[in-house]
Amino acid sequence: MRSSRFAAITHRTTAHIAAVRRFKGRNRIFAVVLAIAAALRVVTMAGYPVPWLYYGDSFAYLATAEHMKPLWGFQPSGYPALLWLLRPFHSLATVAAVQHLLGLASGVLIYAVLRRRRLPGWGASLAAAPILLDASFLQLEHGVLSDTLFIFLIVAAVSVLMWSPELSTGRAAASGALLAMAALTRTIAIPMIVLMVLYLLVCRTGLRRAGAMAAAAGLPLALYAGWYSQHYGRIAVAGGDGVALWARTMTFADCAEINPPSRERPLCPDGPQQDAASEYVWAAGSPINRMPGGFANNDKARSFALRAIAAQPLDYLQAVLSDTSLAFAWTPIAHPKRIRPAFGFDSGHWPLSERPGVEQTVHAYDPGARAVYSRRPYATFLHHYQYVAYLRGPMLAALLLIAAAGLRRRDGDVPLGAAVFLLVAPVAVLDFDHRYVLPVIPVACLAAATSIAGFRSRPPAPEVTPGKRRDFATLARD
Repeated sequence: MRSSRFAAITHRTTAHIAAVRRFKGRNRIFAVVLAIAAALRVVTMAGYPVPWLYYGDSFAYLATAEHMKPLWGFQPSGYPALLWLLRPFHSLATVAAVQHLLGLASGVLIYAVLRRRRLPGWGASLAAAPILLDASFLQLEHGVLSDTLFIFLIVAAVSVLMWSPELSTGRAAASGALLAMAALTRTIAIPMIVLMVLYLLVCRTGLRRAGAMAAAAGLPLALYAGWYSQHYGRIAVAGGDGVALWARTMTFADCAEINPPSRERPLCPDGPQQDAASEYVWAAGSPINRMPGGFANNDKARSFALRAIAAQPLDYLQAVLSDTSLAFAWTPIAHPKRIRPAFGFDSGHWPLSERPGVEQTVHAYDPGARAVYSRRPYATFLHHYQYVAYLRGPMLAALLLIAAAGLRRRDGDVPLGAAVFLLVAPVAVLDFDHRYVLPVIPVACLAAATSIAGFRSRPPAPEVTPGKRRDFATLARD
């Protein structure tokens, strides 16, 4: 009896070892890419022990995580919720480490989906390489920003939809829940949910699966909107959508054509002209900041913006297309001109902030964080690495074109639609930002690789030799 049990255990162990060896053999290239990606993240952690604290966003997220409540401004509190979960560690380095793991997980998801689509290991590894190896993602993951969480949730939602040709109701609901979490991280995903539900309803799966996605996405958003209402007295997910859209119109708005009512006329362009739409949100002399209440005029700003777009639709379209085209430049273009658009790994020592009260916010979350600083030789290596490992704009354009080539057979339609939406939507509702382009890259890679896999899987046309043609002719006569 014991010998038979021992034999069974030995057989199962041998089978598991053989399975692991087969897996390693089939995925050897990706294992190497993933190991390099992990090493790069370790180097980033060593080169910059304190994560980047960007602008006011990082400090607002940390303050919200300290006293958890809905954020009032442009974004919801999905990312502060992650910070709140990690707060017991009292370590910004732990936050960065978790975000680096999310970056690795995004690459693994891309690879896994493409292998299920029968793409060879080298092809799937190549598609996952940008999010795993591009220095821009390393830098983004190492900042106290919502972008990495947002990217992971979008990649996960799209991967769930693409996991198999037949979409189950459960997977539709899971994808909807992930999209809701993305929308509670950055509001730009809310219209994406609507588009995905319409896609499932019209083009692919029918009412049950579309309804499952809508319900799974709608419930978390409704609960959050109710929570928001308890704090601010209005049902919403965020409070700055009108101000953002108003800023978008400031680069072309002509009040002689718009003819706004008197209560909205103070929002007309007046004062120094800014070089980017988003600058109108923050410039002290912009109309919104000169009005009593500032951002409290969100509804009024939205009304003005919609009037401007309706009165000048071609000007609006031209502004959106012009700013979107910045994503395809070979060398990153500063927009606005005061910012550094890319290649942010540098050497030095930077104070947390000169703003009063900010250091207390950071120290409440991580008492050991004193300043952001670099360490050699790790930071020196990353400084040089970033100029080589950077997906240039024309490469992104090529990915989108390859993905579009497979659209006739509906290969990669979901990731391509997601990529185009994520590229254009932020510009359409506010402005272009190189940070906002990064979520486009992994889904564009998924779309392009899926398109190529579709071309590869097409059955070859039968080759008819002269001899075979004679046989067919003989059969026809018979």
